Amino acid sequence: MVWLLCVVGLCTLSAVSGASAATNYNCNGPLVSTLPHSSFQSSSHSSNSYAAHNAKLNRRDGAGGWSPLVTDQEPWLQVDLREQMEVTAVATQGRYDSWDWVSSYVLLYSDTGRGWKQYRQEDGVGRFSGNVNSEAVVVNKLTNSIKTRFLRFVPFNWNPSGWMGLRVEVYGCAYKSYVADFDGRSSLLYRFNQKSMSTVKDVISLRFKSQQAEGVLLHGEGQRGDYITLELHRGRLDFYLNLDDSSSGRQRFSSSRRVAVTVGSLLDDQHWHTVVIERFNKQVNLSVDSHTHHFATRGEGQSLEVDYELSFGGIPLPGKPGTFLRKNFHGCMENLYYNGINIIDLAKRRKPQIHSVGNVTFQCSLPQLGACTFLSSTSSFLSLPSPAATAPPGDFSVRFHFRTWNADGLLLSVPLNPEPLRLGLRLSDSRLHLTLQTSVQQKSEIFTGHALNDGLWHAVRLDTKNLQITLSVDKETPSTVELWEKLEIKGNAYIGGCPAVECQRSTPAFQGCMQLIFINNQTMDLSHVQQGLLGNYNELQFHTCNIRDRCLPNLCEHGGRCSQTWSSFSCDCSGTGYSGATCHNSIYEASCEAYKLIGSSSGFYSIDPDGSGPLGPTQVYCNMTEERVWTVITHNSTAPLTIQGSSVLKPHVVKLNYSTTSPQLQAIVEGSEHCQQEVVYNCRRSRLFNTKDGSPLSWWLDRSGERRSYWGGFLPGVQQCSCSLEENCVDMNYFCNCDADRDTWANDSGVLSYKEHLPVTQIVIGDTNRTGAQAVLHVEPLRCYGDKTLWNAASFYQESSYLYFPTLQAELASDISFYFKTSSPSGVFLENLGLKHFIRVELSTPSMVTFSFDVGNGPAVLSVKSHLPLNDRQWHYVRAERNVKEASLQVDQLPLRFMEAPAEGYLRLRLSSQLFVGGTASQQRGFLGCIRTLIVNGVNFDLEERAKMTPGVSSGCPGYCSGSSSLCHNRGRCIEKSSGYICDCSQSAYGGTTCDQEVSVSFDRESSVTYAFQEPFSVMQNGNSPASSVSTESLSRAREDMAFSFSTTHTPAMLLTLSTHSQQYIAVTLAKNGSLQIWYHLKKSPHPDVLSPSSSNLADGRLHRIRINRVSSNVYVQIDQDVHRKYTLSSDAELLLIRSLTLGKVIRQEIFSEEVRQAASRGFVGCLSSVQFNHVAPLKAALTNRGSSLVTIRGPLVQSNCGVLADSASHTMRDQGAANKGEMQNGNGTQKDMAVIAGVVTAVVFIAVCALAVVTRLLYQQRRAQRSIKEEHRHTMYTDYAPTESHLHPAVRDSMKEYYI
Repeated sequence: MVWLLCVVGLCTLSAVSGASAATNYNCNGPLVSTLPHSSFQSSSHSSNSYAAHNAKLNRRDGAGGWSPLVTDQEPWLQVDLREQMEVTAVATQGRYDSWDWVSSYVLLYSDTGRGWKQYRQEDGVGRFSGNVNSEAVVVNKLTNSIKTRFLRFVPFNWNPSGWMGLRVEVYGCAYKSYVADFDGRSSLLYRFNQKSMSTVKDVISLRFKSQQAEGVLLHGEGQRGDYITLELHRGRLDFYLNLDDSSSGRQRFSSSRRVAVTVGSLLDDQHWHTVVIERFNKQVNLSVDSHTHHFATRGEGQSLEVDYELSFGGIPLPGKPGTFLRKNFHGCMENLYYNGINIIDLAKRRKPQIHSVGNVTFQCSLPQLGACTFLSSTSSFLSLPSPAATAPPGDFSVRFHFRTWNADGLLLSVPLNPEPLRLGLRLSDSRLHLTLQTSVQQKSEIFTGHALNDGLWHAVRLDTKNLQITLSVDKETPSTVELWEKLEIKGNAYIGGCPAVECQRSTPAFQGCMQLIFINNQTMDLSHVQQGLLGNYNELQFHTCNIRDRCLPNLCEHGGRCSQTWSSFSCDCSGTGYSGATCHNSIYEASCEAYKLIGSSSGFYSIDPDGSGPLGPTQVYCNMTEERVWTVITHNSTAPLTIQGSSVLKPHVVKLNYSTTSPQLQAIVEGSEHCQQEVVYNCRRSRLFNTKDGSPLSWWLDRSGERRSYWGGFLPGVQQCSCSLEENCVDMNYFCNCDADRDTWANDSGVLSYKEHLPVTQIVIGDTNRTGAQAVLHVEPLRCYGDKTLWNAASFYQESSYLYFPTLQAELASDISFYFKTSSPSGVFLENLGLKHFIRVELSTPSMVTFSFDVGNGPAVLSVKSHLPLNDRQWHYVRAERNVKEASLQVDQLPLRFMEAPAEGYLRLRLSSQLFVGGTASQQRGFLGCIRTLIVNGVNFDLEERAKMTPGVSSGCPGYCSGSSSLCHNRGRCIEKSSGYICDCSQSAYGGTTCDQEVSVSFDRESSVTYAFQEPFSVMQNGNSPASSVSTESLSRAREDMAFSFSTTHTPAMLLTLSTHSQQYIAVTLAKNGSLQIWYHLKKSPHPDVLSPSSSNLADGRLHRIRINRVSSNVYVQIDQDVHRKYTLSSDAELLLIRSLTLGKVIRQEIFSEEVRQAASRGFVGCLSSVQFNHVAPLKAALTNRGSSLVTIRGPLVQSNCGVLADSASHTMRDQGAANKGEMQNGNGTQKDMAVIAGVVTAVVFIAVCALAVVTRLLYQQRRAQRSIKEEHRHTMYTDYAPTESHLHPAVRDSMKEYYI
């Protein structure tokens, strides 16, 4: 439909010659070469030979170009094109035969030469690349053409060995302009030839400029409820469109039901903005400047019916039904076309179709006095003298307008006599805050306004008169403060900031725009300030408001909310299920298999099957009680359903709605090794197939909606049931039991397991309308096991070999993760190239992984160096991420390296070649070894399949640790040995040969375990790349992951505390009522953040599993499988210099709040099990490293299996509850025949006896195998663990082989 809209729009707009001149012919002719000398101006010139009129491209007039004075602090070269033109490109050249050229510059444009706007390219980049010598011509094509008369070239960088020199050319074409000026009380009415106009397609285009944030540009409505409205609202465009062919449309036509499509931002900047509306039936394209929004309109109709007229510029009758905003447009419109009709041209020629209301003129009025931009939050200021007031002494007034994104900044500072008394007005937390210090003891304050950092213009007025100060903002009620004595103003007033020598810097300088500045009712002419004739200034940009909306477009992913300051933006990921600087990373695991690997048990979990992809998380049940991990997805029809009275013509249809969306279902099924769904069909005189011609009487639909007529247990495409495959149908003349069409109950149940068809979305039953016919249908949930991606691997054994895949789709964000193992000292893991851009991840040295890329800002390099070799033939994990805010690199458990992106840099990574995995396009520096689980932006790459057809690469990876079965559990690391494997459990809170044994300790009230950290666990910032220091704002990278189990019956209790040398702490306690409380004290405030995830009593003697994960200010808490909570802390501070982690009673309590201190003194009585903090397991360290300087044990500490016993009891209680629930459900079912039950029991007993014999044999064989593995494990324990536990005392290491922990 969108392509059809485009065709319609182009066909219509092609007839509109004035709407886009460049559409019909080439718009790239030179515009400067024929201009007279008077068209050139500059800020200064060295001499007449270097004057601005010498700056024509490829000319040698005068000194061969323009050069400013060496003393010129703000140089610029201006070109007047004499009339409005469409500009498509600019070109620059240095001064002829010299060392003077400009290497980068900023381009400003203006209609009038008074108010300027900076041209920005697609990524918001404001600088153009210039020259590298004096003769070569550098052409920069504009991403979007501009219609303008004046251009100004502002040099930014120049030849450091010379000076600025410039010759320029501008390319474009003539532009036909029809303008109409509206004064806020006028409008144009286009009246139809008939009573109403009904259209199925519309194209409306116009350009407008305004300094007002509110106003109606277009409005029309019809009697049946249709309406169309385009209006400015808060500096954005709101578009309302409703198509309704029902008689009740009028009742629904009310402002409360209107829903706007909002586009654009900062549209009240007195610069031209282009709007195009294209509609075909209900599909709409709405474009503002370079941003297009596609949507389907509201209403039930396909055509727009408007009565009598369309109004442009306002609504002439405020009382007209259906109107909701009565403020008319105040500004200028250009080239206004409605379905190919030039509205302004008709109005200018006074055609009868156009009726003019109020004063509409056909020449744009000149804008108000220009604005100025305060560029720096540290050094910008404007100093202005106070004109003599005609009012009595002590009276003083200031008025101005401002706009900003910053919540804090100094707006006004006025010195008083005697010093250092001062009147100050500042933005504080987005409110106006006036302070008056009249003496050392006396201080008066006023707060007014709210949300003043919204980017809109706000009018401020400050008056001191009659011993009273009055402060007002916009149209709010003024606030006043009484004075004890008259104020005596001394010296200049400082606006937007104050020099350090004049003011004490307690508030940052204002960063934003100001205009219409009045002091004592006299206008402050900013042109005089710029020329040095009035006041003084620093870090100001005149005649322009250089504000930009960094949240348009919204670069926060997955529904993250964008907020901004003047120089950057940030993303609020709360409630999205994602984290990171741009909400790119899922906080959930990708599968139940992944949850199993990190030590989780059965329960409901949110999984994100495509990770950082677009699908989002969904909740499933993970059954981990068997050897396989099953993912269970339920639907809305779980109870058995009795069906009667259906026929082929009027079948009974059962629609199955699953707890996940169709794309999520498909991703889960395709990512699993096996999926199945059981369909239980009991029948009595209800056939599945017609016995005469074999046509199906009942069928089901697969996930694609395709009709399937094979039933459980049989192969796709064959209309049979499982009894046919097993050759045990009740009547061998039929392929299904039900087709025997008997009066007794029969069963055609079976398991559907062809993945491409699952899940079942609909079942149609069509043969239960005969006498005595009946069917009972029961469809089980979808069940899947296995994660195909976890062990999808390829082996590279030739340096010139590689796998290739399609180009990475990674313009704005990309994350790349994989595992590798190798014995080679270096090699490229993957690489993707563009014309100038690239992205690469490689093993650069035996102990260093490097992530490098270039998006146009120069190469950026991130490196992580390990203290141990990475080419040790063991698996290592790598994750590299790059987005518009930052880049990061993670290797195993080593500290995360990150680099902030430049605030004004390029954003889009443009790649064009294929993605090379395991090598490069040059076939050099190829990787030798194994790569597995390669995931890019949530997409799993099938390395095994691609390796089958590639020389030098083989599918899979040899070794015990490369199989799909999980040999080591709970974060245990599998280590290859020459004759087997061992599990390194040093990073796990569990023990045993495979890291699956609970490590539990019984505490009493005096027991405590303290683990002392040797060094802080903090994220390190990469300092090697020049791009890493471009941003002045440092983002928090606080990350903690805690997990533990406990059981107790005593309250209050202290479970865990984490303290730092900088007086920060985290505490986990049980309150008197047994509820869990988590305390975060991350800043100097005396009040910590307290989280209470559940009011339930956890001191019930059962084992409870707690997991707490913090990413910046977001905290995610999980209690067992029932409670999942997310919280946002008041601080995102990182834990600085972590001192210790304590379990149980805490001795040092001076930094704690009172409630935490009480719990700390009471300690903990009960069982603590499997405690993990990041990659530290303090409880296990206490048991295995007694005597170590890192571990301090106080009071009795007894190792026990209390965690296992409590867990077993908990599971028993849950299983009994589930069994009771099952009994209740079964009690409501159909009574079974006793003979059948007896037969079943006999069969079960016989099977059980056989199974017991088989299990006995298997256990005997497994015992022998485990004995041999255990001997190997004991033999190699010391040598294998020495590197990973190198911080332990030597005496401790000697005894490590006694423990499998």
